[in-house]
Amino acid sequence: MKPAIKVDGLRKSYGDLTVVKELSLTIEDGEIFAILGPNGAGKTTTVEILEGFRTADAGTVSVLDTDPSIKGGEALAWRNRIGIVLQSSNDTLELSPREALTHFASYYSNPRGVEEVIALVGLEEKADDRARTLSGGQRRRLDVGLGIIGRPELLFLDEPTTGFDPEARRAFWLLIRKLKDEGTTILLTTHYLDEAEALADRVAVMNHGEILEISTPALLGGRAHARATVTWSEGGISKSAQTDAPTEFVKNLSAQFGGEVPELSVHRPTLEDVYLSMIGATHE
Repeated sequence: MKPAIKVDGLRKSYGDLTVVKELSLTIEDGEIFAILGPNGAGKTTTVEILEGFRTADAGTVSVLDTDPSIKGGEALAWRNRIGIVLQSSNDTLELSPREALTHFASYYSNPRGVEEVIALVGLEEKADDRARTLSGGQRRRLDVGLGIIGRPELLFLDEPTTGFDPEARRAFWLLIRKLKDEGTTILLTTHYLDEAEALADRVAVMNHGEILEISTPALLGGRAHARATVTWSEGGISKSAQTDAPTEFVKNLSAQFGGEVPELSVHRPTLEDVYLSMIGATHE
């Protein structure tokens, strides 16, 4: 089976500024792949090239076995197979969600049912309200609905849960897992590290136009083998130590204290810790 996306030596510059530098990656059919990186890392430019909105200066790009820069009838056939959720969209402000979804469904050969999509994105109570009257999170739900109405083989999600409250984000995650179970390949960009960890099969960390590493969330940056930090209180003083064997360390501490260890905690690096270390940032 061919990969959903294959990129080799991708490069893009604007004048003297190179924003994507010899980038290569492969996204397998049916996986959820997340691209992480700070603002200006080159994520948006890379994704826009994959979506066919920009052209590369060099390198080869294959998306669903097609060059996304194609034109004419071939481009229409290819776009029938993909879905896109941009960071923001104001194209449907004077339409209701039901009207917008009905309109966009007509562009596709095998769309989902409008009422099904309204339910999937949780807009049943707002289905007939004008989009301009919706909250930011509700508009984002409509954007997602427009992205999945065509039953895409490949779905691009650019910061999809911006403006969502925690409950809405969890509901969205369930929807993404459902789409994956149906065989949809999903390319996700997000600033929410917990979202990437919850959803992605693999993640790529980008900075300064380059991919620093591609791995699973659990293994990124050697996270699985990183030393644990054990903290506890002794004589009213907080103490800590790093160890490769936290279970044995805590066992010895417990013996030292004759039972419970005061204010004990064991911390391994989170995905956020590893990510910030990779891009050279620090916690605020």
